[in-house]
Amino acid sequence: MRYDSHTKIHPVVPSGDAIPEPGPEVFTAQQHLSGAEILLRSLQAEGVKIIFGHPGGAVIKIYDEMARTTPDFQHILVRHEQGGTHAAEGYAKATGKVGTVLVTSGPGATNTVTGIADAYMDSVPIVVFTGQVPTGLIGNDAFQECDAVGITRSITKHSYLVRDVKDLARTVKEAYHIARTGRPGPVLVDLPKDVLLAKAPFHYPTSVDIRGYTVPGTGRPDKIQRAARMIMASERPLLYVGGGAISCDATALLRSIAQRTRIPVTTTLHGLGAFPEEDPLSLRMLGMHGTWWANQAVQHSDLIVAVGARFDDRVTGKLDSWAPHANIVHIEIDQSCISKNVFADCAILGDAHLVLKQLDPLLKRKDTDAWLAQIEEWRQECPLEYEQDEKLRAQGVIEMLRDKTRGNAVVLTDVGQHQMWTAQYFRFLHPRTHITSGGLGTMGFGMPASMGAAFGLREMGSDMPVVCISGDGGFVMNAQEMSVAAAHKLPIKLAVINNRFLGMVRQWQELFHAERYSHTDLSDTNPDFVKLAEAHHCVGLCAKTNQQAIDIIDEAWTVHDRPVLMEFQVAKEEMVFPMVPAGAATGDMITQRIVPNSFV
Repeated sequence: MRYDSHTKIHPVVPSGDAIPEPGPEVFTAQQHLSGAEILLRSLQAEGVKIIFGHPGGAVIKIYDEMARTTPDFQHILVRHEQGGTHAAEGYAKATGKVGTVLVTSGPGATNTVTGIADAYMDSVPIVVFTGQVPTGLIGNDAFQECDAVGITRSITKHSYLVRDVKDLARTVKEAYHIARTGRPGPVLVDLPKDVLLAKAPFHYPTSVDIRGYTVPGTGRPDKIQRAARMIMASERPLLYVGGGAISCDATALLRSIAQRTRIPVTTTLHGLGAFPEEDPLSLRMLGMHGTWWANQAVQHSDLIVAVGARFDDRVTGKLDSWAPHANIVHIEIDQSCISKNVFADCAILGDAHLVLKQLDPLLKRKDTDAWLAQIEEWRQECPLEYEQDEKLRAQGVIEMLRDKTRGNAVVLTDVGQHQMWTAQYFRFLHPRTHITSGGLGTMGFGMPASMGAAFGLREMGSDMPVVCISGDGGFVMNAQEMSVAAAHKLPIKLAVINNRFLGMVRQWQELFHAERYSHTDLSDTNPDFVKLAEAHHCVGLCAKTNQQAIDIIDEAWTVHDRPVLMEFQVAKEEMVFPMVPAGAATGDMITQRIVPNSFV
């Protein structure tokens, strides 16, 4: 992993695979080592630098070996295992490396489930090591026993139960290989206590050969030729870009192709940053809370080229009404995603970076002036806007944070209204600078994930600021990790958008449930966020007006040795527009509080 020496803005990874396989052949020992020692040596051989973990009885031998041998990686003691998995996700998404988690058996393992599911939905490479009762007690309801493999089978790329210490090193090698290659994702390795105590010779494999597991590379030449012909023949083409383009380091090539061919680009929530949003060709985000002009472009396009995206329901809305005039070219590394939701007229199975490399020489500049002019009309017809008055509004706070950073920050969000306002108003410029929970929509993601991202950037020598934008409802779900960030002097900027409501649920209750605000009002139950920050050894600041917001943002940027929590008490009645109601067609966006009768 390296940085662009000129801009020092965003992580740059080598062309091809996102992360090269390590060369661990020097990590071989003929003497017999315990399973715990083998695990630690395997992690070192794999190039692991940071582990997020929490000890317990089933993994105490591993922690004892850490104390005895001082391995060449840093262990971060998280306060909750869910926080650990989200931290590993933030680390992985910020760096492009595999995040690592170590927890004990039983509740330690079950506490990771939400984070594992989140990583699975959002294609984040993490490896989770869970402790397990001795093999002879498995199935006997032993103390802190649970079937971690069974519980996570549907939310991992693969799960292992290691029954023989001789298989441990190979299993670790395979786990990291599976997590990082193809469509990235989580892998779980369950470690019985007796396996950690048993001994065997240590040899870390130099290669991986997993029967039935292949990683797509280049696309079929005939499909490449067909896609190029479709692109050159189209009059209203559109590039629809997802997080897969970032995972495989295809963004520089994507930008070059878009700018040369003059094809406009729209991105998913996870694709934000894949194409600079200040470029005139950027339509910004599409879908449920995307821009009016991006969704109108989709509905009138004659060709959509999907790159590393899966046509999820938040993008498409009502499927039979989505992009009714468009042929579809789908570039995708996961075969199960092709034609799953939307039929692909030209499906190209392969690594997006390699496929775009194949397409690049076949594409020439296109005359899209009329198409771009039409899109500009839609942009002017319904711009992103909000009421600007004396009230402190969430959209304004996000624009203040954007102005402070000039877009050069790694921004993480929790889930809810603030998440969508961040996607709409921050204007992302670089890959790996927008990190959020998309597929699972996990409240409580932001704080621990921002901690993981900060550790990753520190490891790479980056001084780029880490900004976590959260709602008051989601922030308290994993606020305990502030103590960890403070202990490690991480200068994270925590922006809590406090509207004293579970805002997104409140919005739906107002629009579609006759203003019955059932159990969403947090006015009487929220903590004092400034005191909460101070209790966790962080700096706490609060703003109630626009000027106060500007002042505390400036003050927060003077603190470099701990997190700063900035509470912004914003107008509670604000809603996220535009929006596509659930089950409605993308073309039927609501742009203000007046709701069509068909949606009530």
